[in-house]
Amino acid sequence: MFTNLNRESNDQNTFDAIVIGSGISGGWAAKELCEKGLKTLVLERGRNVVHNKDYPTATKNPWELPDRGRLPADYLKENPLISKAAGIGADNDHFFVRDKDHPYVQEKPFDWIRGYQVGGKSITWGRACQRWSEYEFTAPKRYGYGIEWPIGYKDVAPWYSHVEEFIGVCGNKDGIDAMPDGEFLPPFDFNCIEDHLQKSIQQNFKDRHMVRARWAHLTQPKDIHLQQGRGKCQARNLCMRGCPFGGYFSSVSSTLPWAEKTGHLTIRPDSVVHSIIYDEQLGKASGVRIIDANTKEEKVYFARIIFLNASALNSNLVLLNSKSNRFPNGLGNDSGLLGKYAAFHNYRASLNAAIDGFEDHYYKGRNPTDSIIANYRNLKERDTDYVGGFTTFVGAYRTNWLGKGLQSDEIGQELKENVTIPGGWRVYMYMQGETIPKETNHVRLSETEKDQWGIPLLVTSIDYDDNDEKMVKDFIEQSTLMLEKAGCKDITHYDSHQAPGLDIHEMGGCRMGKDPKTSLLNEWNQLHHCKNVFVTDGACMTSTGNQSPSILYMALTARAANYAAAEMKKGRL
Repeated sequence: MFTNLNRESNDQNTFDAIVIGSGISGGWAAKELCEKGLKTLVLERGRNVVHNKDYPTATKNPWELPDRGRLPADYLKENPLISKAAGIGADNDHFFVRDKDHPYVQEKPFDWIRGYQVGGKSITWGRACQRWSEYEFTAPKRYGYGIEWPIGYKDVAPWYSHVEEFIGVCGNKDGIDAMPDGEFLPPFDFNCIEDHLQKSIQQNFKDRHMVRARWAHLTQPKDIHLQQGRGKCQARNLCMRGCPFGGYFSSVSSTLPWAEKTGHLTIRPDSVVHSIIYDEQLGKASGVRIIDANTKEEKVYFARIIFLNASALNSNLVLLNSKSNRFPNGLGNDSGLLGKYAAFHNYRASLNAAIDGFEDHYYKGRNPTDSIIANYRNLKERDTDYVGGFTTFVGAYRTNWLGKGLQSDEIGQELKENVTIPGGWRVYMYMQGETIPKETNHVRLSETEKDQWGIPLLVTSIDYDDNDEKMVKDFIEQSTLMLEKAGCKDITHYDSHQAPGLDIHEMGGCRMGKDPKTSLLNEWNQLHHCKNVFVTDGACMTSTGNQSPSILYMALTARAANYAAAEMKKGRL
């Protein structure tokens, strides 16, 4: 798989399309372009990963892992940044970038979590798949905290459906304006406490809706999923090791193998993209310059269209480093806004509580999903002292025997019997909050420092603001109230004050918009001033919304790729 590297002549280095990045959005660009018959090259800076073949820990038991999966002390010492990543352990650290392997400059604290391999972070993503509603597309303009999106929900809705049907998203049709329904497989059901919470919230808060998880898991595969070679989710909750069943969506289990079946796909791993080449005479981009990660040899590949899907901050880096006489400040950067208005999601606040009763109930399997309380803030009108909204993730679980309190005199048979008895129930909630894109929150190239491939390091200068603080406070207050109404006790709340970036939802820097003076991309994700370059990953985001963004990236990518293929057929690209 992925052996045709086309490293020889210029003819072999010429394609119809080049896709930079092989993750969530890059895989979708490859699938759509290849299906349209375009000879497509995917460039990935990391190593090759093949579905199933390269999941070394997927079926290991805890006792088969060193320290039962805990990261060793020397790893933590050498990797203080990446070891903060949610879900990282000795069973999956091979899918995360070591701190020393790609440094960057933190002008303000920013935890940049990266995964460099074929498949990118699609192997380790959270898999939540809520659709944006029209509220999110219109809120920045309505409330005056951002520019107008050049598209709305109706433009993206059919592409959401297109993506959902292919990747497989479980969920329920709940009829909630703030979180539109999609093309769903059967959901994971609530456990008894989650069912109790939903009924309590419905009874006490008429404007709030707790729903079953909308997650990219095959609870009941359809023919299209079986054709991909994927099978039913086994509820192991070991997703971030890579799933041998293909139970959750990743580009290595789904879109890339599908693209390969067309015969039009070439993937070149170990290809660090230096820049996009702009042809002054043609007035458009002509190709991509890469540096071989192993040999440090420079190569150039040519194509009629280029899709930039390197993940938000790396896509900004590539564009900023793509300088020419026409674009001395970075490709398409006439507005001077490239790298600015970077944003993220606010994950700082969480709560945990106990709830009595229900001890005659348990659950089957390890549910890999969280239930969701749809955003209920600032929808039809502004109803808080801040702008934006938040998704609330919620779930319940039974504690283990330690949660019951181990008595010091318990030994032998008494201890063994107590180990088999579960503890009580606990409930958790955590936030995923919208943040305001601001010009001061930006990334740029270092003027003095370069990486091991001679490319300028990225400088991150991104921070929270007063709006974020007010949202955290409101989330904690409202979530506490919901838990109290449900009869929870011993409620504790926590503000991690974690640096931006640890949410792994970095966005912006190359935002979409109607006016080239205030944006970089048009309604089709094309650079305003270089129409054969498309940016469809998180860099394109005009605002952040509160829903998990990956499925929107996929929908925007599919939409743009089909548009690009049609424009090529008409001879316009």
